[in-house]
Amino acid sequence: MSLAIALHVLSAVIWVGGMFFAYMAMRPAVVEVVEASQRGALWSRTLERFFRWVWLSVLLLLVTGYWMIFSVFGGMAGAGWHIHAMQTLGLVMMLLYFHVYFAPFRRLKQAVADKDPQAGGVQVGKIRRLVGINLILGLIVIAIGSGGRYL
Repeated sequence: MSLAIALHVLSAVIWVGGMFFAYMAMRPAVVEVVEASQRGALWSRTLERFFRWVWLSVLLLLVTGYWMIFSVFGGMAGAGWHIHAMQTLGLVMMLLYFHVYFAPFRRLKQAVADKDPQAGGVQVGKIRRLVGINLILGLIVIAIGSGGRYL
């Protein structure tokens, strides 16, 4: 059980912490320092690296989450409201991530390959908005997960 909890929490920290860093620290710095024509390429390369970690995090969150639900709580019926809330919001986050990865991120990479900074900027804006939503959801999930049954 301790291994499942550790992997679950580390996966959430990597994903949500990465979004927090990108949204709250890197994005404003990029706007201040990097020329508009280069921002798409920077974001494309940065997100490519980060998304590898997100895929691993998503996999580990699903495996460890359901492992704990079925081994500790005896299934969905034995899980408290906070477990159901974490699961529901986590699945919404994953669906948003899949959309970001397979739609605007794919189009961002194509815009960078086509050397079209304007199209890349449009996709970065879409990614930013969706990451902002996912970041808020992730912070809520962390609050629910850490407060759990005490909420």
